[in-house]
Amino acid sequence: MVERLDISAKLALDSRGLEQLRAQAKQSPDQALKAAAQQFESVFLNMMLKSMREATPQDGMFDNEQTKMFTGMLDQQLAQNMASRGVGLADIMVQQLSRNMAGQPETGKPAVLPASSGAQAPAVQGMSALPSAYSENAQQNFVDRMTPFAMQASRASGVPAQLILGQAALESGWGKREIRMPDGSNSFNLFGIKATSGWNGKVAEVMTTEYRNGIAYKQVERFRAYSSYAEAFQDHANLIGNNPRYAEVMQQAGNPAGMASAIQRAGYATDPHYADKLARVMGMIDVTKA
Repeated sequence: MVERLDISAKLALDSRGLEQLRAQAKQSPDQALKAAAQQFESVFLNMMLKSMREATPQDGMFDNEQTKMFTGMLDQQLAQNMASRGVGLADIMVQQLSRNMAGQPETGKPAVLPASSGAQAPAVQGMSALPSAYSENAQQNFVDRMTPFAMQASRASGVPAQLILGQAALESGWGKREIRMPDGSNSFNLFGIKATSGWNGKVAEVMTTEYRNGIAYKQVERFRAYSSYAEAFQDHANLIGNNPRYAEVMQQAGNPAGMASAIQRAGYATDPHYADKLARVMGMIDVTKA
């Protein structure tokens, strides 16, 4: 079992807490590893609570920025209290990281890096790697769930599945920022396709970020709403595959950077960095793993 340290007063994510954790790593790597695992367990629980809050409609008469701030503070304290009692995640992380650290050469001294090197001690490195692994898993889970819809739409339209999935991931934040209907239900619009005058289906109105002359601003926009992900993916593929506006995109099939640049030139999004962002996201997607 992991020896529980008191983390109720401070997380290691602020500068002072991180320096204390680094100092502890020099004196006692094992204890620092346990503390880092507890810190991440607390962060993970807080992320989980935050995700649950975001999935719940918050448009009541008592919902405002002040209540959201205090709710966030309450969730953070609750996460720390839960982590101090332990939910088992820290134990698993300690076991895994201990095995990884066991491969370091024995020098008779704790295997830590000098503070002047600017690098992190192994326990802190492990903590940094864990959120990265969690993020990668969440991204792959999104790809796994959406690949069948993308493949079906790709076969019907000829639009590369990598492009379809790339835009779905970029526009929705890997499924974390899906457009919601006024009642909180899902619009299934992962692509940020707006409801123009020719759209006769359901509509979701949400605040979004647009760019004019490279300057970002907020405004309410009308977006298309669908009855399923399959319908949304098919509509996106039809838009890219059948609209002459995106003919150049289809000519770049198989070239992620070329498709991304062509779709920005066609005016799909107003973000001046859209092509670079889309190319990076497509580079992270491997449909063969789904």
